[in-house]
Amino acid sequence: MALEKITQVTGRGVFIPGDDIDTDRIIPARFMKCVTFDGLGEFAFADARLHDKEAGRIHPLDDPRFAGATILLSGSNFGCGSSREHAPQSLYRFGHRAIIAESFAEIFFGNSTTLGVPCVKLSQQDIAGLAAIIESDPEAMITIDLTENKVTVADVDFSAEITIPGHAREALTTGRWDSIADLVDGLDEVKKRVTAIPYLAS
Repeated sequence: MALEKITQVTGRGVFIPGDDIDTDRIIPARFMKCVTFDGLGEFAFADARLHDKEAGRIHPLDDPRFAGATILLSGSNFGCGSSREHAPQSLYRFGHRAIIAESFAEIFFGNSTTLGVPCVKLSQQDIAGLAAIIESDPEAMITIDLTENKVTVADVDFSAEITIPGHAREALTTGRWDSIADLVDGLDEVKKRVTAIPYLAS
């Protein structure tokens, strides 16, 4: 089953500042009573957005300047906490197609990769520089290039090296990022292997 080869992601960005943003903050547990992930997007960062609204502030996800942004920028240890798959699902369904952070929690990273959402690391200094560009020009087009391992901004003198584990980079760029689709694609090989195992073949 051929999947999209994800070599680049280009789009506008939104910066959600903070370190150790956990999965409960990304998608509060009360919204996980669902049979499918459909509709989870509207609940991304629900409590943080409500808290900002009650305090008279505008959360970045509710700021009209960043409406339609597809690249999320944040701090270190993004997606920590419980291993709920709903967290990356909610961000994906909100419209994010890539995440840039200083570092990621391992399970969140894996769950995002299997959705075809690259999670790439950028230095703290470069994150600050990119956040400043996004703030000054919300229309700035950001490109994450997985083949060149860099992030650039159109019409701006900004280029920075990104890092992403080799296995994730290969899975994304070869279109083999969905493990279930990969298994279905190799079903004939699975059947042959099963018949070669005596206690399964009998």
